[in-house]
Amino acid sequence: MYRSRPKDSLGDDVLRFLSSMQHDQSILYYDILGSQAHSIMLHEMGNISAGELKKILSSLEEAKKKPEIIDKEGYEDIHEALEAFVIKSAGMDAGGKMHTARSRNDQVVLDIRMKVRDDINAICAALADLVASLVERAKESKNVPMPLYTHLQQGQIGTFSHLLLAYAYSLMRDMERLYLSYGRINQSPLGACAIGGSSINIDRKRTAVLLGFDSLVKNSVDATSSRDVFLEYAATLAILSSTLGRMAEDFILWSTTEFGYIELADRYSSTSSAMPQKKNPDPLELTRAKSAIVTGNLVSMLGIVKALPSGYSRDLQDLKPPLFGASLITLDTVKIMDGVVKTLQINKEKMRQAASTSYAVSLDIAEQLVTKHKLPFRSAHKIVGALVDKAASMGNVPLGKLEVSDITSILKTLKSDLKADELAKIIKEMTPEKSLQVRKSSGSPNPAEQEEMIQSLSQGVSNYKVGIGKRTKMVEGSFDNLAKTVEKYLQS
Repeated sequence: MYRSRPKDSLGDDVLRFLSSMQHDQSILYYDILGSQAHSIMLHEMGNISAGELKKILSSLEEAKKKPEIIDKEGYEDIHEALEAFVIKSAGMDAGGKMHTARSRNDQVVLDIRMKVRDDINAICAALADLVASLVERAKESKNVPMPLYTHLQQGQIGTFSHLLLAYAYSLMRDMERLYLSYGRINQSPLGACAIGGSSINIDRKRTAVLLGFDSLVKNSVDATSSRDVFLEYAATLAILSSTLGRMAEDFILWSTTEFGYIELADRYSSTSSAMPQKKNPDPLELTRAKSAIVTGNLVSMLGIVKALPSGYSRDLQDLKPPLFGASLITLDTVKIMDGVVKTLQINKEKMRQAASTSYAVSLDIAEQLVTKHKLPFRSAHKIVGALVDKAASMGNVPLGKLEVSDITSILKTLKSDLKADELAKIIKEMTPEKSLQVRKSSGSPNPAEQEEMIQSLSQGVSNYKVGIGKRTKMVEGSFDNLAKTVEKYLQS
C-alpha cells in the first residue's frame, strides 16, 4: 500500500524479512487509539470534513471491537494493515486522508510509548504487591534469629525479617527507577511526522491530551529518532530482574535439606519424573534464567541503536521484540515471586538452631571486649579468632562450650591481660537474641530498627500505590474521554 515510487511488489521472502506483524499484535489497540485521536485533530483543524471523520472513526471502532477482522496477510506491519482496512471500509476519499500529516515514524514510537506506559504501571503495581508481601512476612519473623552470610559463610546473627526487608528496600529502588522513567516516556511524539514536521496545520497538543500524555517530545528529529527512554526502561527491568534473581537464589539455597530454613508451597514447586521424594524449586530456577534473558534483551537493544544515524532507520523495528519481551517476562516474574513469598513456610526453629550453634556471634563478642574492656579492636579480633579456632578443633562445638581452662590457655598464648572468667561470662551471655539486642547502629537487625523499617516501607509502598493508581486512572480517563469524543462525532 505504501509503494508509490517502487513499481514491483515485494517478494514473499522480502516481505517475511521486513514484516513485524508477529510482534505488532500487542500495539494494535494503541495504533487504533492513536489513529482516532489524530483523525479527530485533523477534523478540528479543518483538514478533513465531518463526514470523512465519521467514516474513519466508524472503521476504527469496528477494528477496535473486532481486531480479527483486519487482514494481516501481505502487509509489512500492523500500521499498514490497519490503514488498508480503514481505506477499504471507509473508501479512499475518506480513509486515504487518515494518514495526513503523520508518518509511520511518529506513529510507531507513539504506539510503543503508550504500551510501555501501561506496562510500567502494571509492573509497578505488581512490585508494590510484592514489597507489601515481603513486609507482611517480615512482621511475623522479626524475632527469629538466623545467620547472615558473606561469601556463603556464616557472618553475623540477623533475622529472616531483616533479609526480607533488605529485598523490599532493593525492590523499592527498582520501583523508583521505573516510576521516574514513566515521566520521560509519557511524552507524545505524534505530529513529528517522518522527521521534520508537517506544513499542514495540526495541533500536537490536542492529540497528546486525547491520548493521556503529560507533554510533547518537542524536537521532531528527537521524537522519531531517539529510543533512549526505552533503553532506560529496559535497563531498569534488567536491574529489577537481577534483584529477583538474587532473591530466587537465596530461596533455593534456604529450601534445601542442608539449610531447611524455608519450604516452598506445593503450588510453586515441581517434582521429578524419576525421584518421588523431590520437591524442586523450578519457578525460582527459571527466575534466575529470566534475569539473564531480560539482561540479554537490553544488550540486544543497545547493539541495535549503537551508532545509528539520526532519523528513523528500519533497524529500530527490531527493538520491539526484546522490549516487549522484557516487559512481559518481568511482569510475570514479579507476580510469581509475590506468590512464592506469600505462601512459603518459614521454619523458625531451624533458623534458631542454626543461629544458636553458629560462630556468627564472634563479632558481637569482640565488640563487647572493645566497649567493656577498652581493648583495641584488632586485639579483640585476634582473641575471638583464636577462640573460634579452638572450638572448631574440638568438633565445631559452640563457643559457649569452651571451658575456662581453654580460654585461659588462649589468653596466655596471646599474652593478654584479660581475665578468662570475664571473657567466659561475655561468651555465655552472647545468645543470638542478645546479639540482636546489643546492635546499636541504624539499619541493623535490632528489633526496634526492624520495626522502624517495617513502618517506613509500609508507608512508602502505600504512597507508591496511590501514585500508580492515579497514573492508571489518568490514562484510563483519557481513553474514556477519547471514546466519548469518538462517539460524539459518530452520533453527529
